[in-house]
Amino acid sequence: MDTEDAGESGPGAGGHAARLEKALGVVLGTSEVPLRLRAWDGSEAGPPGAPVLEFKSRKALRRMLWSPGQLGLSRAYVAGDIDAPGDVFAAFAALSSAGKFAEPGPFRPLSAGELWLLLRTAVRLGAVGTSPAPPPEEARIARKGRMHSRGRDSAAISHHYDVGNDFYALVLGPSMVYSCAVWPDEGAPDGDPDNGLDAAQEAKLDLVCRKLGLQPGMRVLDVGCGWGSFALHAAAKYGARVVGVTLSMEQAILARKRAADAGLTDRVEIRVQDYRDVSDGPYDAISSIGMSEHVGRAQTPAYAAALFGLLRPGGRLLNHAISWNAGPTAPDPDSFIPRYVFPDGEMISLGEMVSVLETARFEVLDVEALRPHYALTLRAWVRRLEQNWAEAVQLAGAGRARVWRLYMAASAIGFENGLTGVNQVLVRRPGGEEPPLRRTAWL
Repeated sequence: MDTEDAGESGPGAGGHAARLEKALGVVLGTSEVPLRLRAWDGSEAGPPGAPVLEFKSRKALRRMLWSPGQLGLSRAYVAGDIDAPGDVFAAFAALSSAGKFAEPGPFRPLSAGELWLLLRTAVRLGAVGTSPAPPPEEARIARKGRMHSRGRDSAAISHHYDVGNDFYALVLGPSMVYSCAVWPDEGAPDGDPDNGLDAAQEAKLDLVCRKLGLQPGMRVLDVGCGWGSFALHAAAKYGARVVGVTLSMEQAILARKRAADAGLTDRVEIRVQDYRDVSDGPYDAISSIGMSEHVGRAQTPAYAAALFGLLRPGGRLLNHAISWNAGPTAPDPDSFIPRYVFPDGEMISLGEMVSVLETARFEVLDVEALRPHYALTLRAWVRRLEQNWAEAVQLAGAGRARVWRLYMAASAIGFENGLTGVNQVLVRRPGGEEPPLRRTAWL
């Protein structure tokens, strides 16, 4: 808490929450804030029984004043100036459904009148001051240089993935799979989003192997291989020989250790390498699971062409990627996730992805939408993070742990409300053997 807030306690110290409610309403663009606000003086305002958003410091309001939108509120949360002490999903769902926050795409700036109202509230609550420095977890280094140059892509990947393997293991569990799981028709057993996660992740890995038609001895390229989970599964269960590439040194170190521990070093090779530098094709099959979001819209045609060139005729590519489902708008490039989670990441629509793959001369075999599956997966990850919160803070720091809590909970809500989707697009390079007549080979 700021030293300037010392001595302010109890609901009788000015009733700050009522003024904060009006200020938040200005930022959100609504007169009815669907949250119960608790101020640093102990006062509360807003609908009784609504999810609680706690303003722990005047600095939270100051951040809203200098960055009046999603970014300011996100910075306040990451810095610990704001907290959601109860059900984080309920709090973020309420926030994302209100006013401007419910509108997809770039945040609509405040008008002069709205800015004046916000400033007046900040003056009355003693929150006016210089702009607080962004939390150190904000990715500034990765935003330098030409977008999607090899150096900048490497820095962006390092920002997200080199948080520490122990931290990821805490959140992801023993599967170490950092992408959408595939759940059974009945969802999570007993309705518990953490129960069955590891089995659902194994089911996803196996589904990809079946879609690719893997057979013993086939040579497979895993683009963006993470900690090697797909490579290990394909080698151990299907007898494939897998080359996995990643830009994260920490991922590569653990993936190599896992391959050695499993006795699979003769079938699994892990490289720290940009996919654009892979030149030892042809491969019989290529998997790209949760990687193409890092490529960027402008570079996606070149990405598709490069993978086409690395496949033998008849070889299949499975592209598993998050999609932007909100029509002609685009995600705000200056919002929380680009700043804190995936620097330079870009989601494109399913239609655009399929079009790019077809333009690269791939033949589309199958498209499967997995949107509800990712919401379940993210809820399971958040639960694991919250259950191990003290250890997560010890491993990655309080700010980084809050980044992950906000990112995963908000993303789950995005999948649940249909703003984002995730799809597996299976394509093949024409030629070679004919594909199956029906999809029964992988259903």
